[in-house]
Amino acid sequence: MSQSEQKDVILIGAGVLSTTFGSFLKEIQPNWNVKLFERLDGPAQESSYDTSNAGTGHAALCELNYTVEQPDGSVDVEKAKEINEEFEISKQFWAHLVKTNAISNPREFITPLPHISFVQGIRNVQFLQKRYEALKDLPMFEGIEFTQDREKLAEWMPLMMKDRKENIAIAASKINEGTDVNFGELTRKLAKNLESHDNAELNYRHEVIGFQQLGYKKWEVEVRNLDDNTVSTHVADYIFIGAGGAAIPLLQKTKIEESKNLGGFPISGAFLVCKNPEVVKEHDAKAYGKEPPGTPPMTVPHLDRRYVRGEKSLLFGPFAAIGPKFLKHGSNLDLFRSLNKDNILTMTSAGLKNLPLVKYSIQQLLMKKEDRMKELRRFVPSAKDEDWELHIAGKRVQVIKDTPEFGKGFIQFGTEVVHSKDHTVVAMLGESPGASTSVSVALDIIEQNFPSYVEAWTPKIKEMVPSYGQSLIKDTDLLHKVRQDSAEALDLNKK
Repeated sequence: MSQSEQKDVILIGAGVLSTTFGSFLKEIQPNWNVKLFERLDGPAQESSYDTSNAGTGHAALCELNYTVEQPDGSVDVEKAKEINEEFEISKQFWAHLVKTNAISNPREFITPLPHISFVQGIRNVQFLQKRYEALKDLPMFEGIEFTQDREKLAEWMPLMMKDRKENIAIAASKINEGTDVNFGELTRKLAKNLESHDNAELNYRHEVIGFQQLGYKKWEVEVRNLDDNTVSTHVADYIFIGAGGAAIPLLQKTKIEESKNLGGFPISGAFLVCKNPEVVKEHDAKAYGKEPPGTPPMTVPHLDRRYVRGEKSLLFGPFAAIGPKFLKHGSNLDLFRSLNKDNILTMTSAGLKNLPLVKYSIQQLLMKKEDRMKELRRFVPSAKDEDWELHIAGKRVQVIKDTPEFGKGFIQFGTEVVHSKDHTVVAMLGESPGASTSVSVALDIIEQNFPSYVEAWTPKIKEMVPSYGQSLIKDTDLLHKVRQDSAEALDLNKK
C-alpha cells in the first residue's frame, strides 16, 4: 500500500481513546487527513474528565478482580500480567510524546503513588496471601510486599488503621510503583498535540447525526453544528467511534452488520470525596478491596489519593446508580432510543439473567449518605460525615451482546472493540481499564484494520513503543529497560 496515498479519517468524541488514536495515527501517517467531532465545547468533558473516574493507572498491581481464585484454590494471574503489560505500553507512548516535546509537564497528568490491596476476613486474607505468592516472583510485580502485621499496616495506610477494631482478620499487599493518572489532563494534552499537526482539525460543539456508506467503501458523515444548527457532510475512508456512552447509538446508526444484536446498559458511578487537608495527608496510596459477593468488578471498593490540577483529595467508592442516560450530558431517552428489533431480545435476556445486578444497582441508587458512610467506615473507621461529600462521576455503558459461549444477553465487563467486515468503521465500547490501556487499543485497531500498512508503519511504531512486537511478560531485561526509560521521561522516579 502506498505510503504517500492520502486517506480521510473521522474521529467521533474527544475523550482519551479518540485523542490517543488520533495522536498515534498522525505520528505514523502524518499526511492523512484527520477530523475530530465532539458535541461538547472541549475535550475530556465526559468519562475522561478529571473527576469522572478514579484516576487509577490500571496496572493490576492492586485490583483484585484481575487475579481470580480458581475452583481448585489457585490464583490465575494471566489477566494481571496482560493488563500490566498494556499499561507499560501506554507509558512508553506518553514518554515518547514527552521526549519529542509533543506534550509537556507530565507531572500534570501522572503522579507516582503506591498501590495497595486491602482485605478483611479470614477467607479474603487467605486469598490475598495466595495472590501474593503467585505474583511475588514475577518480574512485573517485583517489590510486592504482604503483611498482616497491624503496625506495618499502620505505616502503609495510617488513616485506614486509625480506630480500627482488632476482632476482624485483615491483610494488605503493597507495590510502590503505582500511579495516579489525571486522564482529563492527559486527554487535553493529547487533543492539543493532535490539533498542532498538519491536516488535523478538531471541531467542538459538532454532533454526528448520520452515516451513509458510498461506493469504494467510503462513508458520508452528517454533522450538525450546535451553534448555528447547520448540517454539513464529510467524506471519510475510516470512521473511529470513541464517544463513550454514545458509541453504541452511533454504531447503530451506521447499520453495519456488527451493530445488530448489540445493546448497552448505562450505569453511573458516585464517589465520596474528602478535601480536608488534615485527613487527606494521612492516606498516600490507592487502596483497593474485594468486590461484594455476586457483584461485577466495577463495584470494587477503593480509597484513592487523587492529584487534580494541584489539588489533593481522597475519593471512596464507587457506588453504582442506574438511569437511562448514556452520557452524563445525555438524554433520559438514550436507553429507550437504543432499543430496536435487532437487540430487544438481547436486552430482555440480559435483564432476566442479571436480576441480582439490577437489584444491586437499585439498592445502591436508594442509598442515603449514612449508608454510604457506613461503607466508607469499613475502610476508614474514623471517617466523619462533615469531611465527605457525594460526587457523581462519569457514565459507563456496559456492552450487552449475544455470544456462542454464553448465549443471548451476555454482559461484557471491560472494553470491547467492534469493527466492520470491511475495516472502515471501528467503535470502542465499554469501560475500565480502557483509558489506562488506550495505546494497546490503538495498536490493536491498527493491526486489525490496517493490515496492509503495518509493515511500513512498524519502524515508527517501535520508535514510539520500543517493546512493540515483543513480550514484556517474557523478556525481563526489556521490561526493566522500558520501565526505567518511561519513569525517567515521565518524572516518576521521585515523589
